[in-house]
Amino acid sequence: MSGTTDDEMLLDVQALAKTYRLPRERLLQPPPRVEALRGVGFAMRSGASLGVVGESGSGKSTLARLVMALETPTAGSVRLLGRDLHTLPADELRTARRDFQMVFQDPYGSLDPRLRIARIVAEPLQGLGAADAHARVAGALDAVGLRAADAAKYPHEFSGGQRQRIAIARALITRPKLIVADEPVSALDVSVQAQVLNLLADLQETHGVTYLFISHDLAVVDHVCEAVVVMYAGRIVEQGPTARVLRAAAHPYTRALLAAMPEWDDAGAAPPPAAPSVRVADGTTGGCPYAARCPQAQARCVAEAPELRPLEPGHLAACHYA
Repeated sequence: MSGTTDDEMLLDVQALAKTYRLPRERLLQPPPRVEALRGVGFAMRSGASLGVVGESGSGKSTLARLVMALETPTAGSVRLLGRDLHTLPADELRTARRDFQMVFQDPYGSLDPRLRIARIVAEPLQGLGAADAHARVAGALDAVGLRAADAAKYPHEFSGGQRQRIAIARALITRPKLIVADEPVSALDVSVQAQVLNLLADLQETHGVTYLFISHDLAVVDHVCEAVVVMYAGRIVEQGPTARVLRAAAHPYTRALLAAMPEWDDAGAAPPPAAPSVRVADGTTGGCPYAARCPQAQARCVAEAPELRPLEPGHLAACHYA
């Protein structure tokens, strides 16, 4: 986050934007466009953990795909260890992928049921010239609390929590610097969630892994991440240390997310937001994207988009009245 020096910088995202072109509705009209991301930027030091939170449609998963170089941004850059992933030639990007891996949301859908666990876990090693694949598979399974003998089994022989451990082992096999975890526990039972989250924390301590943790659950982010980015409509509306953002939320949207969590009983939780004081239509351009839902909205909010500005060292919010 802020204060990160170039010497310890691992991931540097600058002014990232992504616009999708939708199917044409009428023959003679230009196709509509949707801005999934707009001007998103943050930095992470090695060994850190950053949570990205927001409701569905906020741009979290688009951000994850761009960081993983699975899609090309409309503008901006994603630099990992100083290299812009989206300008690397295909062969160099393939080699660079050993430094960043992903854990997906669905532990059932992310594992091919026709393959044995050994082949699934070793999949990221293809094309990387890893001659010791067997030993590395056994080591990765051991790191996530499974046995080396489990490598001979198929995914259907494991529970949901065990399958997510297998997915984490697959991400660890290349000994990456960065793991992007996209809702990694949302499909699991609550008791299993705690086990997987504790595993991720242990792996960070023992292997020094850096996590970009995508989630809609603020309680999960509070448990795992030292810093958090709150997204709304493709933009960052608040970011900073997790303890500060979740207990002294400055942006009305962050406070609304906290208020929507019945189990969140911290003093920072706000009451349910009141109706907006200024009525504007959803999708209004030029102003704050949250103005239509914000209980603090004023005329300025409709006319002028707020910039992400520091409230105190490391804590920023995009709100005129934060």
